[in-house]
Amino acid sequence: MVSVGQHENIELLAYSEVEEVSGYVGNFQVKVRKKARHVKEELCTGCGLCEEKCPARRIPSEFDLGLGMRRAIYRPFPQAVPNTPVLDKENCIYFRTGRCRACERLCPRQAIDFEQEDQILEFEVGTIIVATGYDPFDPSPGAQFGYGVDNVLTGLEFERLINAGGPTGGKVLLKEGIPPQRIAILHCIGSRDERYNEYCSRVCCMYSLKFAHLVRETTGAEVYEVYRDMRSFGKGYEEFFTRVEHEGILFIRRGEDVEVTTQDGRLLVMAEDVFSGKKVKLSVDMVILGVGIQPRRDAGEVARVFGIGCGEAGFFTERHPKLAPVETASDGIFIAGACQGPKDIPDSVAQGGAAAVAALDMIDLGKVNLEPITSFIDEEVCSGCRICIGLCPYNAIEFVSLNGRGVARVNEALCKGCGTCASACPSGAATQRGFVDRQIYAEIDGALQFMMAEPSVQR
Repeated sequence: MVSVGQHENIELLAYSEVEEVSGYVGNFQVKVRKKARHVKEELCTGCGLCEEKCPARRIPSEFDLGLGMRRAIYRPFPQAVPNTPVLDKENCIYFRTGRCRACERLCPRQAIDFEQEDQILEFEVGTIIVATGYDPFDPSPGAQFGYGVDNVLTGLEFERLINAGGPTGGKVLLKEGIPPQRIAILHCIGSRDERYNEYCSRVCCMYSLKFAHLVRETTGAEVYEVYRDMRSFGKGYEEFFTRVEHEGILFIRRGEDVEVTTQDGRLLVMAEDVFSGKKVKLSVDMVILGVGIQPRRDAGEVARVFGIGCGEAGFFTERHPKLAPVETASDGIFIAGACQGPKDIPDSVAQGGAAAVAALDMIDLGKVNLEPITSFIDEEVCSGCRICIGLCPYNAIEFVSLNGRGVARVNEALCKGCGTCASACPSGAATQRGFVDRQIYAEIDGALQFMMAEPSVQR
């Protein structure tokens, strides 16, 4: 990432949002809101003095998922690129009371700027790659998971807990500050469940096994893996599963439901053992929920901005799962990573490389092939009702002025020939190439003549 930030041909716009995308392949106009950090990037050296001296402390850290604390001026995560802090206006003493400004006085580079405002940047690009990632499943709505009770953590929270740079320095500790003696890891939380997400998230089994291995390695605690089906599908994954089995981990294959409650101040995990058919009750000190992957909460809005589609589950839709796995229905816009569907790091890296190659290939070629069945509008017949503009799923129709009146016009670089405009046009001005009335009638006549000439054809 450091190499990306220093590359002369890469402009990195961190802490920014895409607000609008218009145009078409080779000619996209992109509008980006660069949010105010209240720190001048060109002056800041990332020395960290402002973070160290800021008096507004004890603010729950988003990166540590509330397990650790940060200051009002902070870097969103370690090794951030660019290495420039962000000032949190909601918790900053100066923005709340009009007093303090300690960071401004102490900064040796005078990089703090309380008057800084958001910037709107506009630029043109030829192709776009969308790689917005995913959200982990939030187990809060499922009361049966016990999330919210002390020492019940999601997989990502435990990841921060056991990380050497985390809030406990890599030590696995209960909220009481002591190491756990017994830990239960529950699989398929929010995945393969009709109440939440029916699909398999693909990563939960392996990161749950990784946690079990790390717990045994660092604490020696008893670990129970409460799983539904073990899906270790990747290269070397089955071997890792076998290795964990021999480390003394206790595996329990459960049925559909699992419940986490409290009893006498301890956590109680209740499930059905599929092999024995008996109910199992595990009294443990800590529960780790192997939560699944789901689309980002703003996936629908992102899809609207970029003109791409979403599947039933909410992930972005590729043009073809095998022949065009990184292309979208909009030429020049590609997708990569878990925004397209659940996948692990190796698969995401591979798809990212494929998307980059596809985008560069299109740029190097310098031209694109258009669909032969695009729609067109007879501007002499068009009444200017704009019905087709609102219905077009690809934003391929614009409203233009012609001889003093407004008419609709199709941009063939955006049109995919879906025929929605042709079927909805009340004046009959919109038509789809290859599907004009006389062609359709000729096809019907041909089919009828064939059936009349061949009596044996089943009617």
